[in-house]
Amino acid sequence: MNVIDLRSDTVTWPTPEMRAAMAAAPVGDDVYGDDPTVRELEAYAASISGKEAALFVPSGTFGNQLALFTHCPRGSEVILDEQCHIVQHEAGAAAVIAGVQLRPVDCAGKHLSADCVEKRVRVGDDIHEPKTSLICVENAHSNGTVMDLAAMEAIRRVADKHHLPVHLDGARLFNAATALGVQAREITQFADSVMFCLSKGLCAPVGSILAGPRKFIDQARRNRKLMGGGLRQAGVLAAAGLIALKEMRLRLDADHENAKVLAKMLAEIPGMRVNLDSVQINMVYFTHENQASIDEEAFVEFMKDKGILINGSDAGGNFRFVTHNWITRDHVATIARAVGDFYSGD
Repeated sequence: MNVIDLRSDTVTWPTPEMRAAMAAAPVGDDVYGDDPTVRELEAYAASISGKEAALFVPSGTFGNQLALFTHCPRGSEVILDEQCHIVQHEAGAAAVIAGVQLRPVDCAGKHLSADCVEKRVRVGDDIHEPKTSLICVENAHSNGTVMDLAAMEAIRRVADKHHLPVHLDGARLFNAATALGVQAREITQFADSVMFCLSKGLCAPVGSILAGPRKFIDQARRNRKLMGGGLRQAGVLAAAGLIALKEMRLRLDADHENAKVLAKMLAEIPGMRVNLDSVQINMVYFTHENQASIDEEAFVEFMKDKGILINGSDAGGNFRFVTHNWITRDHVATIARAVGDFYSGD
């Protein structure tokens, strides 16, 4: 890449191998089920996620909303973390597409817990209340932390007790698996359906996967068409997705290690506040003790002048740097040096 882009791991370009595979991909009309490359991608995605079937969809938001639309009766309620992607970053789509009410849980910066879910499940048949229809879990979380398997299993037990399905927003599923040292299916075993992205950290240019029971995916395929997601010669995209799943997911530990090294370098800058324990995947969150007196726009522009693209801070004043395939160890040193120069006034 011509610049060092830390805004997200969605900014990655397809690798040369992906571009070659896209050019040579056998294709057909996927709405008719005729695209052999899409069929191969869906079969492989189902296999590694431990599900009966899978469906190629245009984006992570599309996949999550398709899951809600397929799982939930209109007017029902979904329990999920207040800070999860579905609540914070999907444009209120659940109200428009699935027609459901979200019941967010304030997790106080921690992960969704079984106890919190248990307290919010609607029981009985009070006509004044919506009925709970789904529990959503996010792993890895969009704050860069990973939920352990015991916590997921506990939520699964609550779901089973109340005969509720669980959907896993696994946009960065393979980052979570890498951080936990497990196979992806060991995480997804606790969810009925899972969405995972091919374009977050895995370098595919477009696409995500929704996986689950075959009957669920059959209905989701119909709903995908209804939502405008029926694609034609999608094999040119699926070819990159296959490389993402077969090869790129196996190198995510390098991104994680670069994030840890960057976090340690940033922590050495005077006044810098970095929670090193929260650097569990490829994200580094930080602030400065004098953050309130810092011109945020000036910081973003300063970094841009150094050839480094970053986003502004979040609602809590934290900046997020995201490592990925195109961020090297040499880049890490350059980034830390630039941040140090800004905060020292050089």
